Amino acid sequence: MAKRDYYEILGVDKSASQDEIKKAFRKLAVKLHPDRPEGDEEKFKEANEAYEVLKDDAKRKRYDQFGHAGVGGASSGGAGGFSGYEDIFGGAAGGQGVHVDLGDLGLGDIFGSFFGGGGRRGGGPRPGRDIQTKLDISFEDAVFGVEKQIRLNLDDICEHCKGKGAEPGHDLKKCPDCDGQGQQMRVTQTPFGGIQQAVVCPTCEGRGQVPEKKCTVCGGSGRQRRDQKLTIKIPAGISDGANIRLKERGEAPQRPGGVKGDLYVQVNVKAHKQFTREGELILSDETVSMVDAALGTEINVQTVDGEPQLLKIPSGTQSGEDFRLKGYGVPRLGRKGRGDHIVRVIVETPKKLSRKQKQLLNDFKQL
Repeated sequence: MAKRDYYEILGVDKSASQDEIKKAFRKLAVKLHPDRPEGDEEKFKEANEAYEVLKDDAKRKRYDQFGHAGVGGASSGGAGGFSGYEDIFGGAAGGQGVHVDLGDLGLGDIFGSFFGGGGRRGGGPRPGRDIQTKLDISFEDAVFGVEKQIRLNLDDICEHCKGKGAEPGHDLKKCPDCDGQGQQMRVTQTPFGGIQQAVVCPTCEGRGQVPEKKCTVCGGSGRQRRDQKLTIKIPAGISDGANIRLKERGEAPQRPGGVKGDLYVQVNVKAHKQFTREGELILSDETVSMVDAALGTEINVQTVDGEPQLLKIPSGTQSGEDFRLKGYGVPRLGRKGRGDHIVRVIVETPKKLSRKQKQLLNDFKQL
């Protein structure tokens, strides 16, 4: 479905001032915020996206010139950011990071909050601890995707007993203290009399079973500390600060019988000396002389692909004007196609002129 016009969403004219845009968004935010009974989360996000673009003079200028393609199709705040709401009301509605769930090292869902989306495992023994690590990648790797290897030192499932806690060749037997129930009844005396409650059996720690003979490596815990190497697939188009979730790649459970926790890898994208990024857009500056800007010219623009692209600069170009290289931006994460490369032209005025150059400019001025 085609995106709606940002001015239409906020209910303002294209000539609206920044104060009018802010007031329009404030009114919509109060009406549509998801915390209100009559709120509408999707429309709130739509209004927030429009405000994020129109409140920024540079983004607004590109939107007026190129439409949604000129601002990457969305605000930099992302689907869960609500940063416009924070900006006006000073609240903490946003700040949520983007999550890429790779499951068992395969590309999966994108989540709106760090430990959100999909829910955790159901009942039974508690899973192991989730852990987080950081990974630095280059600007180009973030654009095109890459595979990276990381090293971890964590409590993993014991290789000797495979996490059972029992020495190989020996089975688990019914816990003699709770008769395999995993819990015991305890009576607590209160001013109102004795209260009976179920507590976890301290012998089997709730499993209902104990090893016939404890593992000689892990002592029955089912855990073993060791180094690991993991290869992580970074998807093309990932953003700085995104978190990749690797399901059950975290620490082993505290007690035998549970599943491992998850591993979260926070991706930090290094700054590029020439390019900056705004959502699906890549931005760069190119300098031309005032003569070339006046008469028109063609220049070669370096792209993130590595191959320069020819860009026509029309006569009369003003400093600060934007031009678009379609399809040379960032791949759309989880979708087909790429954003655009926006080139801002800076017209260079010479600081030193020869006598002849000054005379020519004076002659031009008289004309």
